[in-house]
Amino acid sequence: MTPSGAAWEMTPSGAAWELLVPAAAAPARARGRALQAALREAVRTGRLAPGTRLPSSRELAADLGVSRGLVTEAYEQLTAEGYLRSDRGAGTWVGAAARAAHPRARDLAPRPAGARADFLPGTPDLSLFPRAAWAAAQRGVLAELPHQALGYPDPRGLPRLRTALAELLARRRGVVADPERVIVVSGVAQATTLLGFVLHARGARAIGVEDPGSPEHGTLYASAGLDAVPLPLDDEGLATGPLKESGVRAVVTTPAHQFPSGIAYSARRRTELLDWARSVDGLVVEDDYDGDFRYDRAPVGALQGLDPERVAYTGSVSKSLAPGLRLGWLLVPAALAEEVVERKRTMDLGNPVVDQALLARFVERGDYDRQLRRCQRAYRERRDTLVSALEEHFPGTEVSGIAAGLHVIAALPGRYGPPEYFLERAAAAGVAVRPLADYGRAVERADVRLVLGYAHQSPARIRDGVRLMAQALRA
Repeated sequence: MTPSGAAWEMTPSGAAWELLVPAAAAPARARGRALQAALREAVRTGRLAPGTRLPSSRELAADLGVSRGLVTEAYEQLTAEGYLRSDRGAGTWVGAAARAAHPRARDLAPRPAGARADFLPGTPDLSLFPRAAWAAAQRGVLAELPHQALGYPDPRGLPRLRTALAELLARRRGVVADPERVIVVSGVAQATTLLGFVLHARGARAIGVEDPGSPEHGTLYASAGLDAVPLPLDDEGLATGPLKESGVRAVVTTPAHQFPSGIAYSARRRTELLDWARSVDGLVVEDDYDGDFRYDRAPVGALQGLDPERVAYTGSVSKSLAPGLRLGWLLVPAALAEEVVERKRTMDLGNPVVDQALLARFVERGDYDRQLRRCQRAYRERRDTLVSALEEHFPGTEVSGIAAGLHVIAALPGRYGPPEYFLERAAAAGVAVRPLADYGRAVERADVRLVLGYAHQSPARIRDGVRLMAQALRA
C-alpha cells in the first residue's frame, strides 16, 4: 500500500498487484467482472487507501496482460459507483466515499452460560436428533419432489404435510383435524403472533395468560398490539372466577401439562373453560408444547377435541426433534381460518417447501413415532434420576406436577432458604437453576421452589448437578 497521494506501485511483489492477479487469470467471459470485484473489494477493505493514484489503463492492462478496454471499463464502472474518481488529464484516483469495513457475523442464539450443571427448563436433548433417518428422508424427498413443487407454496403448507399432521394429531392427541384448517407455521411463536394480529384486527386489545406461565406469551402478543392480562391458577387449572372478571374474550392455556406448574387441567376445569368461551363468544388458545411426553399413563387428549370452533390448537417439533427446524402447526376455528391464512401469506408466503415435504415423509413412514418413543424412554429415565437425586441430597423435597414433559417443580424444605441465599450459592457453584417465582406474579416468593429442566442432560450429569447444589449449601 502506498502513502495517500502516491502512485500505485505496480510490481509483482506489491500487495495491490496480488489483489488483481487472480482476476486477470479468470476465464475470458468473467475477467471483466472479476477485475471490477477485485478493485471494489480493495477499496472497501482499505487495501487501496483514499487518494491513491491508480496506473493509467494502458499501464495496468500491460502489466496484467489483459486488454486496455477491460481496464477502462472497470475504471468507468467503479467511478460511476463512487469507488474511484477521475480528473480529466490527471488520471484515476481512489475516492473517499468508501470506508474500510470489518464484517463480522455475530451469533445471537441463546447459549448456556458455561455452567457446570444446567437445570434451565425448556430444552430437549439435541443429541437425540435422528440424523440418519432425517438424512434418508431428505434424499427421498429431493429425489421425488416435482420441479413445480419448488414454486411458492400454499401459505397454509403443503397439502401432503397438512394431511400427515392431521392424521398424526388426531391419532396421538385426539384433535379434530381437518387438513384444510391446518396451517404450517415456524413454531408456536409464529402461531401465537398470527393469532395476535388477527385478534387485534378484530378489535381485541387484551388476552388472558396463565400466571405463572410462559413469559414468551406476553411478549409475542405484545408485538401484535395485545396486552397480556395475568390470570391465576388453582389446583385444577386456570381459575375461572378471575377469568370471567377480567373481561378478556381470549385466553392462552397449556391444559395438557401447564407450564411451569406441571399440573394437568381437570376434566371439570376443561369443561368450565369451554363454557366460558361459548358464553362470551371467545377463543381459547391451546399451546400443546409437550403434550406427547407423559410417563405414567397415556397423555390426556387435547382440549381442542371437545370444541374445535372455540379452541385454536398449536404445537411444534421443537421438543420432539429440534427447535432449530422451526416447524410447527396451528389448527384454527373455521371463523378465523381465512384471516389467519391471509396474515400468514403476507408475513412470509409460506414455509420452505423442502422442509415441509421432509417432515411429511418423516411422519408418513413412522419415523416421527419412533423418535417420540425414543425421547420418551430417555426423558422418563432422566426424570426418575432427578427425583431420586433430590431425595438423596435434599431430603424432604416435594416434586409436584404430573410425570410428564421436560421439567419438574421442586419445593425444597425451608431449611435450604431463603430463596436468595439458595440461588446465590447455586450460582457460585456453577449450577444454573431458575426459581418458579421468575414465571409469574402470583407465585409465593418466600419458599425455595425451582423449575428444574432435565431432558437435555444425561443421568450422570443430573446426579452430579444435584450433588453440586448440595455441596454448595453445605459449604
